[in-house]
Amino acid sequence: MSPPARCKVPESVLVVIHTDALDVLLIRRADTEAEFWQSVTGSKDTPAEPLPVTAAREVREETGIDAHAPGCVLADWRLQNRYDIYPRWRARYAPGVTRNTEHVFGLRVPAGVPVRLNPREHTQFAWLPWRAAADRCFSPSNAEACLLLPRFATGVAA
Repeated sequence: MSPPARCKVPESVLVVIHTDALDVLLIRRADTEAEFWQSVTGSKDTPAEPLPVTAAREVREETGIDAHAPGCVLADWRLQNRYDIYPRWRARYAPGVTRNTEHVFGLRVPAGVPVRLNPREHTQFAWLPWRAAADRCFSPSNAEACLLLPRFATGVAA
């Protein structure tokens, strides 16, 4: 008998990966035929996991990028989104859990940083100017985060 599947923690991160020029990395979900493009997202492994640890782990798992490498700056934007979990993904959570709290981070990376996708999670990636990235995101909270990038990416070209 296999052990029971662990339920996802309904607290997650959204990490907008960007360059100094405000180009944003978007990745296409592998679990749907639809054009679901997004930034890095992911839930805490445990309720006690610190959010910056979750953000760095999810970035590495989904893109192969080390958030702590030279030239990279991970920043907690101190923004939260609370939303209904899409019905297609609710089975991943404990019974009765229907809402998630998402914490928004930015990760500035050097232009040309290599991206290595986890093929179980994502099939393609694209670097887009921040406004074009917002237009491509399937999630409203992700699109809003891309539009906020010039405000939170201090010290870079706007």
